[in-house]
Amino acid sequence: MKATGIVRRIDELGRVVIPKEIRRTQRIRRGDPLEIFTTGDGEVIFKKYSPIGELQGVAMQYAEVLSKCFALTAFVADRDRMMAVAGAGRRDLADRSISQPLEKLMESRKPYLRQDAEQTVLPCEGSPRVLLCAFPIIAAGDVAGAVGLLTEDRSAKPDASQQKAVAVAAAFLAKQMEE
Repeated sequence: MKATGIVRRIDELGRVVIPKEIRRTQRIRRGDPLEIFTTGDGEVIFKKYSPIGELQGVAMQYAEVLSKCFALTAFVADRDRMMAVAGAGRRDLADRSISQPLEKLMESRKPYLRQDAEQTVLPCEGSPRVLLCAFPIIAAGDVAGAVGLLTEDRSAKPDASQQKAVAVAAAFLAKQMEE
């Protein structure tokens, strides 16, 4: 564990403020769920909670099926990182932080469909693959992540079957999180 040198007091309601610098570097936003752990040494540990992390196995299987069906790279991401990646280049993308443009697409709550060659959204910084299509995973009214397909062909556009398959995957994962 890394010491920050920051000390905070607990207020009369039992609250403690997590410093802005830590929230920014750890990508903790207002409303984000945190898991709380304790150790035998009296330490209290806060960890970002990812509902998609609970479905890691299912997410990986879904990404593999999408990848095989379309011969493309498929991914499932939470709001911070790539949780499951299947297909070409998966080692380069797995468990990496998502790009800011992908994060903004999720927050918009709208599907992303690549329309032209000028429109390039990278899933992670430095990725050779661009986003072909992505649908947000919205569970219990909150954006939990996204499902998408990636391509190296910078002139490709998603066809109707790819769009529908990714939409179904996002809806399925959202339903699994709600149950």
